Amino acid sequence: MSEPPRTTFGGRRAVPPNNSNAAENDPPTVELQGLVPRGVNLQDYLNVTGVHLFKERLDSNKVDHHTDKYESNQLIVRRGQSFYIQIDFNRPYDPRRDLFRVEYVIGRYPQENKGTYIPVPIVSELQSGKWGAKIIMRGDRFVRLSIQSSPECIVGKFRMYVAVWTPYGILRTRRNPETDTYILFNPWCEEDAVYLDDDKEKEEYVLNDVGVIFYGDSNNIRSRSWSYGQFEDGILDACLYMMDRAQMDLSGRGNPIKVSRVGSAMVNSKDDNGVLVGSWDNIYAYGVPPSAWTGSIDILLEYKSSQNPVRYGQCWVFAGVFNTFLRCLGIPARVVTNYFSAHDNDANLQMDIFLEEDGNVNSRMTKDSVWNYHCWNEAWMTRPDLPVGFGGWQAVDSTPQENSDGMYRCGPASVQAIKHGHVCFQFDAPFVFAEVNSDLVYITAKKDGTQVVEAVDTTHVGKLIVTKEVGGDGMKDITDTYKFQEGQKEERLALETALMYGVKKPLNTDGVAKSRSDVDMDFVVEKAVLGTDFTLTITFQNNSPNSYTVSAYLTGSITFYTGVSKEEFKNETFDVTLEPLSLKKKEVLVRAGEYLGHLLEQASLHFFVTARVNDTGDILAKQKSTVLIVPKVIIKVRGTKMVGSDMVVTVEFTNPLKETLQNVWIRLDGPGVIKPMRKMFREIQPNSTVQWEEVCRPWVSGRRKLMASMTSDSLRHVYGELDLQIQRPPS
Repeated sequence: MSEPPRTTFGGRRAVPPNNSNAAENDPPTVELQGLVPRGVNLQDYLNVTGVHLFKERLDSNKVDHHTDKYESNQLIVRRGQSFYIQIDFNRPYDPRRDLFRVEYVIGRYPQENKGTYIPVPIVSELQSGKWGAKIIMRGDRFVRLSIQSSPECIVGKFRMYVAVWTPYGILRTRRNPETDTYILFNPWCEEDAVYLDDDKEKEEYVLNDVGVIFYGDSNNIRSRSWSYGQFEDGILDACLYMMDRAQMDLSGRGNPIKVSRVGSAMVNSKDDNGVLVGSWDNIYAYGVPPSAWTGSIDILLEYKSSQNPVRYGQCWVFAGVFNTFLRCLGIPARVVTNYFSAHDNDANLQMDIFLEEDGNVNSRMTKDSVWNYHCWNEAWMTRPDLPVGFGGWQAVDSTPQENSDGMYRCGPASVQAIKHGHVCFQFDAPFVFAEVNSDLVYITAKKDGTQVVEAVDTTHVGKLIVTKEVGGDGMKDITDTYKFQEGQKEERLALETALMYGVKKPLNTDGVAKSRSDVDMDFVVEKAVLGTDFTLTITFQNNSPNSYTVSAYLTGSITFYTGVSKEEFKNETFDVTLEPLSLKKKEVLVRAGEYLGHLLEQASLHFFVTARVNDTGDILAKQKSTVLIVPKVIIKVRGTKMVGSDMVVTVEFTNPLKETLQNVWIRLDGPGVIKPMRKMFREIQPNSTVQWEEVCRPWVSGRRKLMASMTSDSLRHVYGELDLQIQRPPS
């Protein structure tokens, strides 16, 4: 048995919560005001015999509302914009004696004051911003209406009825699933809270169903395509189901601030059985490794059908799925990558790296971490809850990091407010501000309990913030939307403003920063292909007329992209003698055999070099990450690239390692070209190539993309893609 609905008490009467789009409670087909006199047949009055919604893909309702890409037989329209329907009657309609109206209902307990029951009046002229229906054509036994919805209307799936008035009461059409109507946010409507005035940006941030997500590190930026698939069959229902699962009240579903905040909580499953289970421990025996996903479609459809969280996701998977959710509902959205992203638990804008007196990192005291990169989303909307000027792009993050108002979610936080340090405004601005503006502080923890600040790096965190460019697959630098350039007066003012609001705390140290050393140290890591040896070159520069000896210590660790170290694979100690005003280089060879057996998801290595100038006691410290170059999956096609024509897709992968790959899964995806598919190969021998062919029949014309991923027990994060131009069939 299903549980009885929970009840909230409003005043003297209990009002059941209306928090499910899927739940239904049909209004009566006959509402009588009293007894019907004998001999009166209600069927003699005006009766509805049919309703036509003009919901084919090429009908103006879908083309004008930019919903013609949705794979759905239902009518899908955007709020605040008129659409057309036709109502057939049993006899000619006479406006002098016949009265009818259209009704839209959502949820189980509809109420007019909550916007869940909408009676649409017949009017002579449609009024901007209001519901209304205008008769634009009258035939022998039909009328055609232009219906306009409110730009603040609830977003979801409405049931539609036609009610006819008689002297004895109301006659209403029966529930007909064929007339169900989806109403979405409308970035094309100036009165909608998500209005976006640039047509190219609307094309990109609402209608583009394939994106590019950037990862790696700021010195070695990688990218991969992601299939958002917001128009695919079943995805819109899955997105509405997410809000149902969150028990979000229907009356709040017209507010993009509330919808995006609920979405950021529901994409992760940390506390609400949301869409994705996060995992960062490199163990994925009970699900799909995050790097194997090629897009959001499989994830959302599995969540909707199983009604259980899908395993597994990491930040770019959370961001990809969240982007699908936002674009599907009509909220302009994009995925953003922040390189060297701080995860600062106490939001003090300070990442403390504690060192031993000999220069080694004190892992017991060092708790903060800097992620090589972190992906979140931006959603476009007005913010009437904030002062003027803080609308536009809002940062929203569905990766479960910190608790916000009792749930793992983040945002929407105004990007403009973050840039200017106004972190007092909701939601979660201090956390996002910390991600892009923390200081990296190297502190020596002495044996007598005192702490000395060795160095403060104010530029490491939030080094580069990027997103996909509009209309192409290239990268757009948006760092300046989050922060002023380091050293500018405006940047100092933003930090002082954040300090005023109590976000940035003074350095938690007993000592003071020491004067600059006479010796500078830096190092570079050679770019290397996975499975090969490479060199790390450390440079020492003596800027004084004195000779010095330096004792240096190098460690190499396998790290998660979150900056957390898994295990050390290399350590080396060496001494260097520096002549006055000289430069000296030390090369360290890193052999493939040292790191291959320990690799994680993204072939990411982290090196830390600390050195002591023995003559002065000065400590030098530098850390850098590098991501090894991994092989690619090759995609080829043959056949006519045309809608409705058969085309053969070939996927190829060659094992570059000196070991056999076990349990290899290859996934293939391409919105509008091929449904998501996967194939398993038990093993691939060293230097061997596997091939997989599939026949597909594209159904969407224009610029399309095929994407493939390969994952195995010992090698992951392997991708490939192919751009296609699909032709329309000859008319």
